[in-house]
Amino acid sequence: MSWLLLLTLAVIVFFNRYLFLEPKLPLRIPKLVREALSYSAPCLLIAICAPVILVDHGTLRPLPDNPYLWGAIIAVVIAYVVRHMLSAVALSLLAFYLLNWWMSAS
Repeated sequence: MSWLLLLTLAVIVFFNRYLFLEPKLPLRIPKLVREALSYSAPCLLIAICAPVILVDHGTLRPLPDNPYLWGAIIAVVIAYVVRHMLSAVALSLLAFYLLNWWMSAS
């Protein structure tokens, strides 16, 4: 995935959320559409992360030995338990690097 594509997706998400969810703008949208837009960031995040987690150079990573998949699962569990974003990110990164080191060493 190229940096240009990532930046383009970030700009699209920012303007999408800003234009439709900023209360100071005179644009009014129905509540149903506003609620649907609240799912746009998680959906794009999954679309960006899923290929990184599951694919390596055009082939599927082996599932039992995939440190990216285990790291993602551990990150979700940590985020659910900790509920503090900075701590969850730091612990998730630490867990992923330790897991990646352990799986590559064995």
